[in-house]
Formats: sequence, C-alpha cells, structure tokens
Amino acid sequence: MTSHNIGMNLATEQYLMNDKDFGNEPLVLFYYEEPCIIVGRNQNTLEEINHDYVKEHNIRVTRRLSGGGAVYQDMGNLCFSFVVPSDSEEFGDFKSFTKPIVEVLHQMGATTAEVSGRNDILVDGKKFSGNAMYTKNGKTFSHGTLMLDVDLSVVAKALHVPADKIASKGIKSVRSRVTNLRPFLSPEYQDIDVPTFRDDLIKGLFHVDSLDDIKDKQYVVTPEDQKEIDKIYEQYYNNWDWVYGKSPEFTIKRRKHFDMGTIDARMDVKNGVVKNIKFYGDFFGPEDVADLAKKLTGVKYDHDAILAVLEKSGTQQYFNGIPTTQVADLLA
Repeated sequence: MTSHNIGMNLATEQYLMNDKDFGNEPLVLFYYEEPCIIVGRNQNTLEEINHDYVKEHNIRVTRRLSGGGAVYQDMGNLCFSFVVPSDSEEFGDFKSFTKPIVEVLHQMGATTAEVSGRNDILVDGKKFSGNAMYTKNGKTFSHGTLMLDVDLSVVAKALHVPADKIASKGIKSVRSRVTNLRPFLSPEYQDIDVPTFRDDLIKGLFHVDSLDDIKDKQYVVTPEDQKEIDKIYEQYYNNWDWVYGKSPEFTIKRRKHFDMGTIDARMDVKNGVVKNIKFYGDFFGPEDVADLAKKLTGVKYDHDAILAVLEKSGTQQYFNGIPTTQVADLLA
C-alpha cells in the first residue's frame, strides 16, 4: 500500500478483509507509516500513551480492531498482514502465521529470529516484532510489525507501559526489550531501506526472483474501493470516540497480568450489584468483550455469582488462553 497514514492503511486492511472475496488464496499486505501509536482494541488509550509527548511531536494515535498492546511505529518499521479463511488457522496461533516471515528473515541473515511467548518475534532474545489477530465473517487477519530501523529513543517516551507488565517479563525497561532488525541481517542487507526490505520479503515469500513474476497476483485498489475505504477511515480510525472512547467513573479497579495477556477490569458496584463493567487490556479473543460485560451487568458482586456467569458464557472467546476460574478470581 502506498499510504503512510496508519489510519488509512488499517481502513484499507479492514475493507479488503470484509468486503472483498479472494477465495482460499491468502491476502498479503505490506505497509509502513509516519510516526504513530496503534493501541489494541481493548485498551484504554489515555493510559497507554504519554499524551503531552505525543501531541508535541505530532504522533498520530489510532485504535485497531485486533487485541494486544500498544505499539509505536515510524518510517523505519514495516507492517505485514495475512488474511485467510478463519477455518484454516486456529485463533491465537501466531506461530503459523509468522512462520513464512521468519523463514525469509533467516535467509536474510537473521538466523536467530524466532516466535516467542504468545505473539512476539525475537532475535537474540530481543523483540523486533509484535503481532495481533482479529476474526470476523469467516475470515481471520493476523498483522504484525518488523522493526528494521525504528527510532528506539521515542518508544519509551511515547508509551506508558504498566509496571506490572514490565516486571512480569523480568526486565528493567521498555528500551531493553526491543531491538531493530538491521544489525542482525547479512552484510548485503545492512544498508537496505524499508521499501527494498518489503520487496525482498515479498520475493522470499513467493519464491520468485522478481516482483514482475507475481504481477498477476497483485490487487489494485479501485476508485470505488477507495470511497468505501475513506468511509471506514472516518468511521473508525479518524474518529475521536473510537480512538479514545468515553470512560465512565468506576468504584472498583482490578488488574492482573497473565501469561496470555493483561486484564484490567473497571466496575461500578452499587448495593452489591454490578451496575457497569468495562474491560481493558492487551488480551486476545475472537469475540467482542463488551458482550461479556453486558452479561455481567446486573449480577451480584459475588465470586460464585460472577463465576457462574463466566462459566455459562465461556471466556475463551474473550480472553484467549486465560482460565475462567482465574478471571473470576480477578473480578471478585
């Protein structure tokens, strides 16, 4: 994609996934953008960013449809997306989605690149790629970042990362967790720029020597497509309510970091009954967690009562990989 606006690129991704049928062929997208922060679908934006720094440095902020945590990107980062039929991959199986990318990176010299944890790709034990996933209407897209030459000094200044998340990984700072990929590539790739990096990845993925060999596989966005993409952009990615949302006051806040993500629950409890509840966090799940919040509204604020609702509703489609009993223990 030619746009360097993260909101427009996410809108294009959403449109191609939901409104175009490419059959059983996987759709592969690559794009890169000007400085921006993308928060996960379930995160509280104002608590994830350093608002003053972001405003001063004109860093665009938007929210994506997929779960996971906030990421910073600039023109030194390359994004990739795969869209496939949802029955072809298990939700949350990031290793299968990212395996082709990792294999090409090995060919480019980054032989220690590996998928680690639930959704990261590491090289020499440091993160250079984060990934997120979203499922709707029989399709799943998995998208991720590849930090080739990102300004790492900005990351810790632009993002607020909760202390419990840092401590859970046994590290001292955000800066120590991440690295750029360039130093780990073979000598012939040391001076590569992002567009060339993109093209070489595409050639590696399709096992061709020239992009001309796969011209017949390319899809060109039409003017009619762009009109629909523009509508999605305004409805979501350029919409203050979608990006920041309106957060009511809550009487109870419960937060915990699990191996498969952080859950931050805000509850308004009156007369022993849950009147309002909202979930934040970097967890993943194919269903909208707001639906679970509705089911818990009006329930007695009691561990057994909450557990009963969670067991009846099932929690894996909201908090993938986090046991139901542990969610109940967190809430009450």
